Amino acid sequence: MSEPQWLDDGEMAAWRAYRVSSILLEGQLHRELVDAHDITLADYEVLVRLAERPDHRMRMSVLAAEVASSKSRVSHQIARMERDGLVERDNCSSDGRGVYAGLTDAGMAKLREAAPTHVDGVRRHMIDLTTETQQATLAKVFERIGAMLAETPDD
Repeated sequence: MSEPQWLDDGEMAAWRAYRVSSILLEGQLHRELVDAHDITLADYEVLVRLAERPDHRMRMSVLAAEVASSKSRVSHQIARMERDGLVERDNCSSDGRGVYAGLTDAGMAKLREAAPTHVDGVRRHMIDLTTETQQATLAKVFERIGAMLAETPDD
C-alpha cells in the first residue's frame, strides 16, 4: 500500500472548517425545527421534496436519492411520518415493486408552519454571513462534489 497524500495546512484547514461548521449548522437548524414545530430536519427535507412535485408524491427510491439516504432508512422514516399523518404510502399501479410516498394535507400544513423558521435559520446562520460571490462558490463546489458522489456506486 502506498503512502497517503497527506493534507497540507491549507487543505486541512478547509476540511476541518467544513466538517465542524456543517455539523454545527445542521444541528442548529434541526434544533430550531424541533423546538418550534416538533419536526426533525430530516422530516422537513422529505416534506419539502414531496411538496416540490406537482402531484406531491414520488417514488421512494427517488426520494431516498434526493435526500441522500438509503432506501431502507427512508422506508423507516416514511413509516414513522405516516404514523404521524404527514405522508402516506401508495403502491405503484404500473410496477408492483414500486412504492410512492405522498404528502398529506397535514404534512403540507406542517411544512407551511415550519418553513418560515427554517428559512430564517438558513438566512441567519449561513446566507447573511456570506457574500453572493461566496454563495456562488459554495454552490459550485458542493454541486461538483455531490455530482461526483452521486455517480459513485454504493458498495
